[in-house]
Amino acid sequence: MARVISVEAERFPIAGVFTIARGSKTEAEVITCTIGDGSHAGRGECVPYKRYGETMDSVLAQIEAMRAALEAGMGRAELQAAMPAGAARNAIDCALWDLEAKTATTSVAALLGIAPGPLETAYTLSLAEPEAMAAQARANAGRPLLKVKLGGENDAARIRAVRDAAPNNRLILDANEGWTDDNVAENIAAAAALGVTLIEQPLPAGRDGKLRHIARPVPICADESVHATNDIETLVGLYDAVNIKLDKAGGLTEALLLRDKARQCGLSIMVGCMVGTSLAMAPAVLLAQGADYVDLDGPLLLARDRDPGLHYQGSLVSPPQAALWG
Repeated sequence: MARVISVEAERFPIAGVFTIARGSKTEAEVITCTIGDGSHAGRGECVPYKRYGETMDSVLAQIEAMRAALEAGMGRAELQAAMPAGAARNAIDCALWDLEAKTATTSVAALLGIAPGPLETAYTLSLAEPEAMAAQARANAGRPLLKVKLGGENDAARIRAVRDAAPNNRLILDANEGWTDDNVAENIAAAAALGVTLIEQPLPAGRDGKLRHIARPVPICADESVHATNDIETLVGLYDAVNIKLDKAGGLTEALLLRDKARQCGLSIMVGCMVGTSLAMAPAVLLAQGADYVDLDGPLLLARDRDPGLHYQGSLVSPPQAALWG
């Protein structure tokens, strides 16, 4: 049977407002790609990201440009060569993985040779004034790992407020490139004094060379500075870990290679996400098996998720069921 491709733009409301250093939003804008062969259908979801020059329209256009090749039978290997890393390739790549598993009446986990189990995910606290962030921390103190969005003035006060409100939780700080050469050392020292576990992307990508020359008493994780496998070697000595996101890597196929390369280079692994639904998180749950840090809380930030979605019990997320993906 000939393949049939469908692409849909969807919006899912966020529970409240989600704020990071680059701005705020009240809904998750996602694109879903479905590839069917007449008997089975595979799905993939991506989140276009303005920071990387992506819009809903541009990503839709990129996927549409692949329609003829996909309908003619393009596979994941050809896709890697035909498209750059990014959200559009992610949606297609994950749809092809899902279709491959369903066609073979197996699971993506089986194709990968893994037996996945539940993972503990971080839960993200939105950037706000210190008192408001402390209130978020108190409300979620039952979650063992909190991710604290930073990147404004007075971040040391925010870190202290969250730590006072959640004294027993592990904390990841995410500055989203919002610190500067003038305050990065001070903020890292404050984080170390308050027992922070990890700091993500303190300085802007491409302007992070200072990390090579300052004390790093808390491990530093690259996010915006790492997209695909060929970025890894340039990060050794600057960072201690990398945050792998499917939308940056351009799909599960590249993300698996990126993870393995990072480990070979001695870097710790975080698997993260954009704010999307369970369909976007599902392949990342498989990627994150054995990761050092997991941040796959996108559906927990939404007012409404897909049905069926992933099963979350507190901060534990279980592997996807076939009705969702994989």
